[in-house]
Amino acid sequence: MNFELILVSLTLVSGLIAGLEMLYRRVRQADANATPSGNILVEYSRSFFPVLLLVVVVRSFLFEPFRIPSGSMIPTLLVGDFIFVNKYTYGIRLPVVHTKVLDFNDPERGDVMVFRLPSDPGVNYIKRVVGLPGDTVVYRNRHLFINGEPMPVEPLAADERQYLRFGQVAMEQLGKVRHPVRVDLQRPSREGRYVVPAGHYFMMGDNRDNSQDSRFPLVGFVPQENIVGKAVRIWMSWDFTNAPQWARIGNAVK
Repeated sequence: MNFELILVSLTLVSGLIAGLEMLYRRVRQADANATPSGNILVEYSRSFFPVLLLVVVVRSFLFEPFRIPSGSMIPTLLVGDFIFVNKYTYGIRLPVVHTKVLDFNDPERGDVMVFRLPSDPGVNYIKRVVGLPGDTVVYRNRHLFINGEPMPVEPLAADERQYLRFGQVAMEQLGKVRHPVRVDLQRPSREGRYVVPAGHYFMMGDNRDNSQDSRFPLVGFVPQENIVGKAVRIWMSWDFTNAPQWARIGNAVK
């Protein structure tokens, strides 16, 4: 079910009905303060159109909420985190058709980005931008190399490990961003060499050995037109076994 299409359609229909009703009253030279039509469809349209329009504007051009459904971004994002995604950082796109009408910034290495899955645009994924257009990305022996340069990795001291239950965690320097990554020595590591085509991005999850990302054919390189926005903040975190995780609420996504 395409929620965005349904929302935009309801907004357009309610706006059309409310507009036609207003035009009808003006043609009849009705008083502007006259009692509104008793038609229930018209009444609902007049009531809900401003609310629906506000939701469409905010959700399409400013911020959209998402829920993290899997552990591919552990330890940065946990299952049950609810995040806000900035929709205008990389430019303004029209809802439903996703045509870019204003261009602002390009994604930077290290950004946590939501995108539509190239093989199924109806599905949203969230990963970290690792490779930019033209980059050569190599993942070997659980280490990341970009254009022949190894990305610095610093193992966390025992007293710094906030996610011990998630396995081995280290801090990786990716561009300007220093962020945690997790590796699982009990699982096979997906390795390879990838050359990022023009207009595309190479995405990886921070949970390196448990992430279906650009290393896999299902995802592959992500074209610019599939970008949804940049993850910016956790507004709620709900572990269904331990209730709300208050310490995570309000944290920036880095």
